[in-house]
Amino acid sequence: MARRPNTSGEERETSRKIGALRGLFPFLRPYRALLVASVAALIFTAAVSLVLPVALRRVVDGFLSGETALLDKYFVAALGIAGLLALGTAARYYMVTRLGERVVADIRKALFDRMIGMSPAFYEKIMTGEVLSRITTDTTLILSVVGSSVSWFLRNLLLFAGGLVMMLLTAPKLTGLVLLLVPVVLIPILGLGRRLRGLARDNQDWIAQGSGKASEALLSAQTVQAFTHEAASRAMFAGVTENSFASAKRRMAVRAALTAIVIFIVFGGIISVLWVGVSDVRAGAMSIGELVQFVIYAAIMAGSVAALSEIWGELQRAAGATERLVELLHAEDSVADPGAPRAPADPPRGGIEFRDVVFHYPTRPREAALEGLSFRIAPGETVALVGPSGAGKSTVLQLLLRFYDPQEGEVLLDGVPLGAMARDAFRRNLALVPQEPVIFADTARANIRFGRPDATDAEVEAAARAAAAHDFVAALPEGYDTYLGERGVMLSGGQKQRIAIARAILRDAPVLLLDEATSALDAESEAAVQAAVDEMARDRTTLVVAHRLATVKKADRILVFDKGRIVAQGTHDSLVAEGGLYARLARLQFTGALAAE
Repeated sequence: MARRPNTSGEERETSRKIGALRGLFPFLRPYRALLVASVAALIFTAAVSLVLPVALRRVVDGFLSGETALLDKYFVAALGIAGLLALGTAARYYMVTRLGERVVADIRKALFDRMIGMSPAFYEKIMTGEVLSRITTDTTLILSVVGSSVSWFLRNLLLFAGGLVMMLLTAPKLTGLVLLLVPVVLIPILGLGRRLRGLARDNQDWIAQGSGKASEALLSAQTVQAFTHEAASRAMFAGVTENSFASAKRRMAVRAALTAIVIFIVFGGIISVLWVGVSDVRAGAMSIGELVQFVIYAAIMAGSVAALSEIWGELQRAAGATERLVELLHAEDSVADPGAPRAPADPPRGGIEFRDVVFHYPTRPREAALEGLSFRIAPGETVALVGPSGAGKSTVLQLLLRFYDPQEGEVLLDGVPLGAMARDAFRRNLALVPQEPVIFADTARANIRFGRPDATDAEVEAAARAAAAHDFVAALPEGYDTYLGERGVMLSGGQKQRIAIARAILRDAPVLLLDEATSALDAESEAAVQAAVDEMARDRTTLVVAHRLATVKKADRILVFDKGRIVAQGTHDSLVAEGGLYARLARLQFTGALAAE
């Protein structure tokens, strides 16, 4: 009695795993016509394949009986059937392959559409490389199955069923002997198939982990090399790859054993039955043509069974891949748009308010990044956020962009809670210059135009001039059309920052967010960019996160953060006069600067 729940649980797990392929149905549904045509071609080619042995039987019996007058007609009929088989097979291949490519393209687009909108909180739980592995490796498996294996599986299933019927009509006695083999064949298929399915999923998990580790190391190649960590990175990737290979070996061994067992049982049984058939021909119980027809159908049936056992392994792998893809498509994000979103203020003014906000990062649930934070920023006001590292300054920008949601309290833009609006709607009113600027593998012009895709070349150039980027961009080999390489490898840190600032200027949003925007600039460039930022901030709400206090002296108001709270606020002069944390930071920075001079 104690084992019964476990057994039923295993059955449910098997059903669930096999049923994972149902996750492909939504992607097949839009192409019903192509699917029906593919199935029709499949049935047609299977039917033609089953008719061909009948024609061959007529040829053999006609030849042996001396009915030479009919031989030419039989040969012509067989040739015609072969032609129909060729045409049907070509049509089936084209339609099924096209269907597979179309479905996989749709799956990849759906996955990317889903993943590109997931919040940073989601990517704290899964590596980007693993997501990419699922989009590429797992969908390649799906392509193999939808574009080939499923068609091949159905074709062999039809040939098995049709061949069995034709065998019964041709030689019932011999067919009965063949049917005795079916339970013997099913036992290893069902037994080893379950083991194969688990190994396939394990293998795909190791492949995904390897992709994630490789992606992480390659994207940080300079850091890896600077710290002479190449050997450790190679060893780490080699270990994951070897684990993947070991998993693949176990899967291949089980699959090879399954194939060998099934083929031996099937063909051994067919040979034994054929022995009986030859005895019946000698006794006059059946003609040679009938035996030839039976043997062909038996070979078709045996080949179908062998193919089905092999394809079953592919279907198991595809079921595991489909399950992983469906997991991503249905992954829940802690940050989501409301069902009935409110529209942002029109026109947007740029007023910002934090009300009693408490926030913990998902990976640090016991450590509060913000603790009971409340403040208001009036439209058009320039406010600087300063304080020690880890005080919560950049977290304010993360919440304002709604990359995360606070556990308590709310963040409002123009009096509307962010959680009540669609993210893409209110984010159009924000322009961000991050501390680590992102440069895409594209031209300088395209990187700046990323801020506003419909901007003209003149507007792009004006934004670059305002960000003190025009001179170095124009000096590039092809000017604004120069390809900057992956992550902007052609540019210095300061140049990347100026491209990012130009992008934000071009966006022309009512709220400007600067997260250490001038940290990588030299003194001359910083002065030029600061002048452009000051000019742009006149008609905009501007939040400036800075460690270098010289960049925030002109702010309308300065909020001093410490341990997730605001401990002081005011102008630069009033905070220096007041003493406290800001005065201490100012004294350290400005005294150090004077000493350095």
